[in-house]
Amino acid sequence: MPNTKEEIIFEPRNNYNHEPNESILYDVIIIGTGVAGLASGMYAARLGLKTLVIGEVPGGTIALTGTVENYPGFVSIDGQKLAQLIENHAMDYDVDILTDIVEKISVKKSEKEIFTVHLEKKAFNSKTIIFATGTKVKKLGVPGEKEFFGKGVYYCALCDANHVKNKIIAVIGGGDSAVKEANLLTGYAKKIYIINNEEELHPEFSNSKKLQENIQKNKIEVINSIEVKEIKGKDSVEKVVFNKPYKGSTELKLEGVFIYIGLTPLSKLADDIKVNLNAKGEVIINQRSETNIPGFYAIGDVTNTEWKQAIIGVSQGVTAAYYAHEYINKYF
Repeated sequence: MPNTKEEIIFEPRNNYNHEPNESILYDVIIIGTGVAGLASGMYAARLGLKTLVIGEVPGGTIALTGTVENYPGFVSIDGQKLAQLIENHAMDYDVDILTDIVEKISVKKSEKEIFTVHLEKKAFNSKTIIFATGTKVKKLGVPGEKEFFGKGVYYCALCDANHVKNKIIAVIGGGDSAVKEANLLTGYAKKIYIINNEEELHPEFSNSKKLQENIQKNKIEVINSIEVKEIKGKDSVEKVVFNKPYKGSTELKLEGVFIYIGLTPLSKLADDIKVNLNAKGEVIINQRSETNIPGFYAIGDVTNTEWKQAIIGVSQGVTAAYYAHEYINKYF
């Protein structure tokens, strides 16, 4: 039996030149180098499409995550290692890649149905676009948040619930996502406080009903109209500090904090090309990852998919690559 604790890193087998080429017409340009974008690039290349991937941080958000325990094939793996494995797998194919600031990119579509991706000093043409820019997590911006990231401060219940088994924790936020994740965490944590800076919570009805059940079971306690001003601890989270007293104290002992004050979809570029967005600013897609603009696909956390998970983004990336291949064969 192999040693399951042994560190396994797969390097690309093939020595492809991954330099982008402005003089050619790409079949697909993928904007975003998170795991969804990289998986999409890998599958596009497997389908024989000339592919360019443009992005800033290889691996995207998951590369900034601590331990990942919900990605199939890995019982437990560091987020940065998982991102590196997926990047290496993609680079084993003939995929061009360019590191650039995504927010400075613009996209236009010509009358000949060709997309042009404009960067600060370069421009590339493509038959299709796969948009995979993801989201930014809104931060509290308080002392201790950055210092204890991965050591009791988390932003994803599905990703990190195992770290808080039988612990007293808090979910910070008052919207639907905060309530939904607090309900999910009741299957792991011993006690959960929902800390909300508004007068009342704003969950959807389904989450509200389950919330009331968990309150009655004393699994969840809601603290409204209060703000967290600091997160404290030594090696990990031990307490939070409030802006005013709660039950006679401005401090609350905790062993973990999940922050859900919102996600910002990085969808401005899509909006500029008149891709349909929902009220949250997420790109609206169908089951084929298609948008309202023919040849323009979107995948991952930037879309209106309810669950924001790496494995779902990867699945959408594969789907988009397949239907981009089908679109090209039909119209070019």
